[in-house]
Formats: sequence, C-alpha cells, structure tokens
Amino acid sequence: MSDTAVELGEPTTSGRELLPTATQARTRAAVRELVRPHRRLALGGFAMMVVATAVGLLVQPLLGRIVDLVADHRPPGSITQPVVLLVLVALAQGAATVLGLALVARLGETVLAQLRERFVEKALRLPLEQVEKAGAGDLTARVTRDVSVVGEAVRSALPELARSLLAIVLTLAAMAALDWRFFLAALVAVPVQASTARWYVRNAVPLYAEQRIATGSQQQQLLDTIAGAGTVRAFRLEEEHTARVTRRSSAAVELTLRGVRLVLNFYNRLHVAEYAGLAAVLVTGFLLVRGGSVSIGTATAAALYFHSLFSPVNQALVLLDDAQSATAALARLVGVADQPSPEPQPSAGHESPATDAHGTVTVTGIDHAYEPGRPVLHGVDLTLRSGERVALVGVSGAGKTTLAKLIAGVHRPTSGSVRVTTGDGVPREGLPVALVTQETHVFAGPLSDDLRLARADATDDELRTALAAVDALDWAGALPDGLDTVVGDGGHRLTSAQVQQLALARLVLADPPVAVLDEATAEAGSTGARLLEQAADRAVEGRTALIVAHRLTQAATADRIVVMDGGRIVESGTHDELCAAAGPYASLWAAWSGTRATADRTPTHHPSPHSTTSHVTNSPDTTTVKDH
Repeated sequence: MSDTAVELGEPTTSGRELLPTATQARTRAAVRELVRPHRRLALGGFAMMVVATAVGLLVQPLLGRIVDLVADHRPPGSITQPVVLLVLVALAQGAATVLGLALVARLGETVLAQLRERFVEKALRLPLEQVEKAGAGDLTARVTRDVSVVGEAVRSALPELARSLLAIVLTLAAMAALDWRFFLAALVAVPVQASTARWYVRNAVPLYAEQRIATGSQQQQLLDTIAGAGTVRAFRLEEEHTARVTRRSSAAVELTLRGVRLVLNFYNRLHVAEYAGLAAVLVTGFLLVRGGSVSIGTATAAALYFHSLFSPVNQALVLLDDAQSATAALARLVGVADQPSPEPQPSAGHESPATDAHGTVTVTGIDHAYEPGRPVLHGVDLTLRSGERVALVGVSGAGKTTLAKLIAGVHRPTSGSVRVTTGDGVPREGLPVALVTQETHVFAGPLSDDLRLARADATDDELRTALAAVDALDWAGALPDGLDTVVGDGGHRLTSAQVQQLALARLVLADPPVAVLDEATAEAGSTGARLLEQAADRAVEGRTALIVAHRLTQAATADRIVVMDGGRIVESGTHDELCAAAGPYASLWAAWSGTRATADRTPTHHPSPHSTTSHVTNSPDTTTVKDH
C-alpha cells in the first residue's frame, strides 16, 4: 500500500489521534478488489436490470398508441391489443426486476460480508496503543454506525441507484428514437441537474465525514463518562461530564441540521430543473404536432418519457445523499481494513535439537513510552532461559505490566527488541507467547466452544484434560449440561476464580513454549488464592514463564525473581539470595509478610521449574503488590 492510500488519523480537539481513513481513490479501488471475484454475478445482475428497464420503456409508446387510436376515433375493440401488451410488459418487467434486484442484493451482501471480515480481522490486530490513542469511541462508531450505514446502502441504495441510472440512460435513448428534437428538449434540464449534483457533492462529502467524526467523539465521551461513573460521582463531577456530553451531542446535532438544510436546498434546485425540462418537451411536442412531424400519440409518449424521468433522476440525485454518507463510512472501514498486519517480532534463530524444546526470550535495550516524552521503561535487558520460571515484582507503577505486554507482543517497544526462540527447530502452530491477565472475557456460548478458542480442533477428552490440569474439571462437570453448558452473557454465571481457571485451561490447550501471566490469580480473593496459584503453576509447568506476581508466594517459589523500580530492573536472583541482600525485594517481602524476623514464614524455595505448590504459613493473603 502506498503512503497516500490512507489518510493518517488527525488529532481531534480532545487530543486523540483517530484511526486512519482511506482516500476516495483507495476506497474505489478496495470496492473493485472485493467485486472482482464476483464478476459473473455482477454482470448477471446488470444484464437483468437492463432487460427490466428496457421492457418498462415499452409502456409509453403503447399509451401513445392508445391516444392515437382514440384521436382517430377507432372502435373500442382496437385498444384491446395495446392493453394486453401493457399487461404482458408489466409482468415481464416485474419478473426481470425481481431477478435483477436479487442478483444485485446478493452481490452487495457478499461484498459487504467480505469487507466486514477484513475489517474485524484488522481491527482485532490493531496495536493496542493505536486504539488507545484513537479512543474506543472511534472504533465503536466504525463497528456499529459505519457498518450499519454501508449495509443499508448496499441493501437499498445500491439496487435503486442502479435502476435509476439505467432508467435515465435508456429513457433518453428512447426519446431520441421518437424524435431527436425531443431528446434535445429534455437536455434543457441537464445543466441545472448537473450543477446541482456538483454543488451537493462538493458540500456533502466533507459534511458527512465531519459528521462521522463528531458521532465517534460523542460515543467516546459517553463511554468515558459511563466507564468512570464511580469516579465521576465520587468527585462530584456529574455537571462537568454532563456538559461535555451535551457539547459533543450538540455538535453532532448541528451537523445533522446542516445536512437537512443541504438536502432542502438540493430539492429546490431539482424542482427548477424539472419545470424547465418538462416545459421544453411540451413546447417541442406542440410545435412538432402542429407541423405534422409527429402524431399526438408520439408527443404524448415523449412527454410521458420525460415525466417518467422525474422519479429516477430525483432518486439518483437523492441517493447521492445516502451514497455520500455511505462513502464516508466506507472510507473509514477501508482505512482500518487496509492497516498492515503487525510484523512478527524478529527471531534469534533456532537452537540445536539437543537443547530443551521450549522457548527462550531475550529482551535487549527495551525503552518504551505510551506518550512521547514520558518513558515507562528505560534500557531493560532480560533473558528468560528455556523452561525457566521468572517472577516479576515491584511497587505499583514500576513497569511490570508494560514489560509483560511487550514480551507477549501486545505492544511494540519504542526502541530495543524482544526475541523468542523455540529451541528445537521444529515449526509450531499458534503464537510462541501466550498472555493470561486478570481481565478474562467469557464469550457467550457453550463452555466447550469457549475453550476451543485456544485450539479449534481439540477433542472433548483434551478439553477435560486441560480443565483437570487447572483443577477445574470438577466444577465444569457439575454444570447443568457439562461442557455444553452455555456460559457468558445470558448463560451460566462463572465465579471470578472459575473464569481465571478457564483462561489457564486455554493456555494449556494452546500449549505455547512461552507463557506470560500478568496477575492472572489476582481475582481469586483470599479464599481461592492458593487453589488458583496451584492451577497457574500447573498451567505453566514445563514452559518458559514470566509471572507478574500478585502475591509474593508466587515469587518465592520461582526459579528467579526480577525486581523492577521506576521502569528499570534493580535486582535479580532467587528468593533466598534477594532476602539475604536486604535490598528492595527484602523490603517488599518484609512488608508483605508483616515481619522481618519470623523465619517460619519463609517458604522453602524449590529451584525446579516444575514446582507446583507453594507453602506459606500465617501469610496475609489480602496484602498484594500490584502494578497498574
């Protein structure tokens, strides 16, 4: 994709940088790319629409024939033939129209479905920092309103616009076939209609694009206010946030009213064109009939032809309103769908087959900032050896979660590199690094489907094995329908601990060489803490693991502990070594355990990466070290 194919997001008044919007040229090219595989369907639909329109144009000459028969005082029975033909024309036109609209609708829905799939695929792969800069409102507006606008245009505007344009072209050709002078008379309306169309497009395109942005800004403010309702109430900010919502809503309403005024002026100009064109055709008909060049029936047919143009011309020009709105929405969808897929993190190559089969991670010179000039990490170097379990600890704001997400590939570092090797030279399916956080979503549907998100081809036995590995098989088997029980929205409600066990079972099924657990046991509460910690231990058994420790019992049983402070690594070693060093970790451990002297509160350290349990007596589980 060229650098000019997509207009980069621009900062809004709220300081957000919106997601990209495709240029008009790129939007048209994207539509051609989507339609190209369905050329036969497109040609079939177009052909049937041409047939339906052409057959319908026989109505005016048949009505003109009836006028001539009446003017010549023919017997009543003479009009039987034209009337029968009118009925046949109506039936043929109706059948051809139904088939043509069906083919066009099928084409439109197929193309729209492909565009949706591309959009959703790329939206899910957007870098998290890009989505955060744009705000959830921008992406939400594209997923909801923009998709709805394009979908409605495909279902109604596209078929009607095709019919209208065909009717205009073929009707003008029919008028020329009656007499070329009728065609010239009809062209009197064209300059007014053309100038009206240009004026409308020139004003409508930026207006509807601005309206889409205003709608996204309005939704973003609503989402921010609703999400932070507790804080808003706590600090008595209701009036301020209501004013913000009102301002952004008023801006959206003002743009909508500008659109209404634009449409009203548009119709006023069209009425002038209709009057001028019909008057020219009637005058031409009068002169030609008086001169004996054409019959009254022919002049009637010409007038009826031009009058029949009112509907398709107005329809086509009115549909410019929907077309411009849909084009603006489509450009926003294509802008996201055209985003390049994130490149895989560079690999350090493969180790020899003699080494352990699991991954190693090498972090070199990592610097990262969510906002320019406000670095979160500074020159971090870290190596996770194959099969090693490393605990990451530190005070709130130390940068633990940021480093975990960089290793997991959620963010890309501002500078430096993260390299992952499989260690055995054997190609593996799926991602080399899997991330489990305390924020786990349960998708609506059977529990088995939720588990198979990690591995679609997993058998029921494999699902049960994964659940058993994280001590979840008992409660899963006790559900009303077992693995077929519907969970998530509208289904069986799972506890916080069960949700985390579900996430850990997904990790077991995905079977990545490297696992990152970012406070994955934080939601358990004191009652289920040890059970969930044991489940986490089993889930990462045999893998290289980085654990952002919520409870220091997890750190104490790790092979190695890495302590962070101020975005830097300040200590690294085993639990016993760091406690003996009397540094930052020793202070954290003393604060967490509530004493510096009681030896029996220090757990026995298990250096093996396969350790699955932790033993701490009289430790206050409710005390945590948490990074935001």
